[in-house]
Amino acid sequence: MHKVVLRTAAIAGAIVVAACVNDAPITTTPSMANQPSLITTPNLSGIAVPTTKSYIINFAGSLPGDLAAQVSAAGGALTSQFDQIGVAVASSDDPKFAGRAAKIKGALWATEDLVVQWVQPERVIEAGEVDAGEGTAVEPATSFGAAETFRHAQWVPDALSAPAAWDAGNRGAGARVAILDGGIRSTHIDIAPNLDVAHSASFVAGQPFNFDQARDTNGVCNSTDSFWHGTHVAGIVAAPGQNIGTVGIAPNATLIGVKVLHCGSGSFGQVIAGIVYAATPIAEGGAGADVINMSLGAQFARQGVVAAKIAVALGKATTYAWQRGVTVVAALGNEYTDLDHTANTVFLPAMSPHVIAVSATGPVGFVFGATNYDRPASYTNYGQSAVDFAAGGGDFVLPDQPPPNLCAVPRIPSGLVVNRCWVFDMVMAPCRGSGPSNATYCWAAGTSMATPAVSGVAALIIGKYGKIGPAAVAARLRASADDLGKPGNDDFYGGGRVNALRATQ
Repeated sequence: MHKVVLRTAAIAGAIVVAACVNDAPITTTPSMANQPSLITTPNLSGIAVPTTKSYIINFAGSLPGDLAAQVSAAGGALTSQFDQIGVAVASSDDPKFAGRAAKIKGALWATEDLVVQWVQPERVIEAGEVDAGEGTAVEPATSFGAAETFRHAQWVPDALSAPAAWDAGNRGAGARVAILDGGIRSTHIDIAPNLDVAHSASFVAGQPFNFDQARDTNGVCNSTDSFWHGTHVAGIVAAPGQNIGTVGIAPNATLIGVKVLHCGSGSFGQVIAGIVYAATPIAEGGAGADVINMSLGAQFARQGVVAAKIAVALGKATTYAWQRGVTVVAALGNEYTDLDHTANTVFLPAMSPHVIAVSATGPVGFVFGATNYDRPASYTNYGQSAVDFAAGGGDFVLPDQPPPNLCAVPRIPSGLVVNRCWVFDMVMAPCRGSGPSNATYCWAAGTSMATPAVSGVAALIIGKYGKIGPAAVAARLRASADDLGKPGNDDFYGGGRVNALRATQ
């Protein structure tokens, strides 16, 4: 996700939230030294703040049968209830609602929900479009995925040894990956073939799973978003190998769009709803996911009372997913925070129970032949206590070259992919695009991009070995990862950078 700030009346000050940087301002030279300048606050002046707020209510056991009536008596309205984990969400415009709701029989506490606000990128860097039939004239490649239009701009599959896994027949067939994010472009040519529309769902009121918007410079949600974060993430996981665009890490896996954010905003209540739905089997009314990808997150102080309560409710949801046999993978954030030594700081849901937390790596000068894909990204959060695995998330610190500062890689079957030289160090994947096209691709960088790479490898494992459960998936990821940095658990790489080939051998 993009650099964001998390705001709530219950916590003093702005709380930084991060998982993805869309791109560095192209008018300046990207550098690690100026990373804080990438964090901005949207202008919300003059915007009416709604008086109705959302609240999370946590129960010691099962929910009362007359919960809706008790919430109403407390001055609120029951929005949703999750009997599986003993959590409910309610709305109220009464500032005293939380105190009364906490007195409902069986309730441990009630607290105001927290809302994440993404900061809009300077711009989206589009790679261009492909025609639906562009790849049909290309002879089948000797290696799976090698004939994709933008394959020469995709370094992440090579960094993870994914092509060798594909050629061995391991492409994630049978694995189901839920993308908890914003809207997904369901008609995109590199999304539609693998998307389970029937079980995709939205937990944002009034918004379908396959729609999104952006905030304008005044903070108003009414602009067209030409990126669509969820589309980019989904494509990294499972863009199918069909010789027309890009290829995902698990090209035969099934995607499920679970919308929990809109216009860059989402509440933890919506995230919890998405987790429970995704983890619940289809026979029980859920999405039947095997993997949940969350390229989103919030960084805040552990001792904050509201934050601590939200963490408990979120932990109940991630634990439920683990108990239902679902592997949960989440971005660790982009604040370059040492989570081992930054006092009292936690990043959620990456540091929630039973969640695989992902840091990012990226080359500097890929277009010039750089092959060190395992260099820690300039922005990634890190710490042995937090990182489980690393994967390619891209970077943007290559200094601008002399004018015209343009570089190119071959486009398949012919032509060139041309852009600023440092752009090629970022991650290429499908996006919404600025026009009506269903075949637009963009670059982006962040732990948001690294996370779906790990989810893709998890899908390859499940495709090869079946529904072996999240503990076994994590164990295989760890046993097969490349041990980088210091031996054993490392600050930047955790258990190592994931390796798709070794994970499926």
